[in-house]
Amino acid sequence: METIPRLKKRYNEEIVAKLRDEFSYGNVMEVPRLTKICLSQGLGAAVADKKMVESAIEEMTIIAGQRAVSTKSKKDISNFKLRKGMPIGARVTLRGDRMYEFLDRLIVSSLARIRDFRGIKENGFDGRGNYTLGITEQIIFPEIDIDKVNRISGMDITFVTTATTDKEAKALLREFGLPFKK
Repeated sequence: METIPRLKKRYNEEIVAKLRDEFSYGNVMEVPRLTKICLSQGLGAAVADKKMVESAIEEMTIIAGQRAVSTKSKKDISNFKLRKGMPIGARVTLRGDRMYEFLDRLIVSSLARIRDFRGIKENGFDGRGNYTLGITEQIIFPEIDIDKVNRISGMDITFVTTATTDKEAKALLREFGLPFKK
C-alpha cells in the first residue's frame, strides 16, 4: 500500500475546507493548491572553482531527494570572467509527493534549526500568488553532514501556487504550517 504524505492528506481533508470557508469559493477547484517547489542556488564563486558546482549539486540532491541539475550562464560578462555556458549554479524542481515530503521536512525540522529564528518574512510574495524564501545556510537541513561541507552557501526556495493573489497564497502556506512573522 502506498503512503500518502502527511501534508497532502492534511490539504485534502482540512485545508481545502478552511480556505473554502475563508474566501467563500463556490467550487473546490477554485481553492489554491501548491503546484511545485523550486530550489535554486547561485554560485558566483564557481567561475574560479568548478568543483563548487558539483558539490552544490550533490548537497541539493541530498536535500531534495531528487537529482539536481547545474544552471549555466546565458551570456558573457568580462568583468566577472564569465563565459556563456559556464556552470554557475544548481537547481531542482519538486512536484507531487516529493514536494509535500520536502515541505514537511522544511517546516518540522529545518526552519527550527535557523539561528535566532522568529518566523519567515512576509515580503517574499510576487503579486501572483508565489512565494520565495531565502535561506542563508544550507546546513539547516538535517540531511547535510556539516563535516563534509566545504563552503556554507544559501539558496532560494520558491513555492508556486495556483492562487491568484498574495493574500490567498499566504493563507494557503500558513495553513500548511509555514511560520510567518506576526
